[in-house]
Amino acid sequence: MKKLIFSLFAIFCFINLSCSKDDIDRVPDVPVNYSASLSFQLPKLNQTGGVEVVNNASVGVAGLVLYNSGNGILAYDRCSTVNPIQRNPVFQINQTPLVEDKVSGAYFNLSDGSASKAPATRPLKQYSVSINGDLLTVIN
Repeated sequence: MKKLIFSLFAIFCFINLSCSKDDIDRVPDVPVNYSASLSFQLPKLNQTGGVEVVNNASVGVAGLVLYNSGNGILAYDRCSTVNPIQRNPVFQINQTPLVEDKVSGAYFNLSDGSASKAPATRPLKQYSVSINGDLLTVIN
C-alpha cells in the first residue's frame, strides 16, 4: 500500500512539474512561412522605421508585425506576450516603433521586441527574415 501511495505521489509530482505555468504563459510555437513583395505588398518597409502589419491570423499566432530597423527588417508575431492564450494582437502606436496590446495596455518596442510598459515582461516572439531580391520571407 505504501508503494502505491508513493508511486501515485511521484507521478503527480512529475506531471505537475512538467506542465509549468511558464509554458502556459508563452506564445505557442506554430509553423510560419510567409512571403511577400517589398515593393507591392510591403512598401513601408523600404524606409527606416517603416512598419507593416500582416493581419492574416493564419500567419503566426495572431498575424505578423514587420519593422525596418535601419539594420534590417525584423519580424514579430502580433500575439501579445501578456496572456498569450487569449491571442490578443498588438497594434502600432501612431507612427512610432511601439506597439500596444489594447487589452492589457502593455507596450513593446519594435527595435528589439522588448517589453516597454507593464504588465508586459516578455519580449514579442521573433521570427527569421530573409530577403531575396524583392521577396521578403518570414520563417521559424
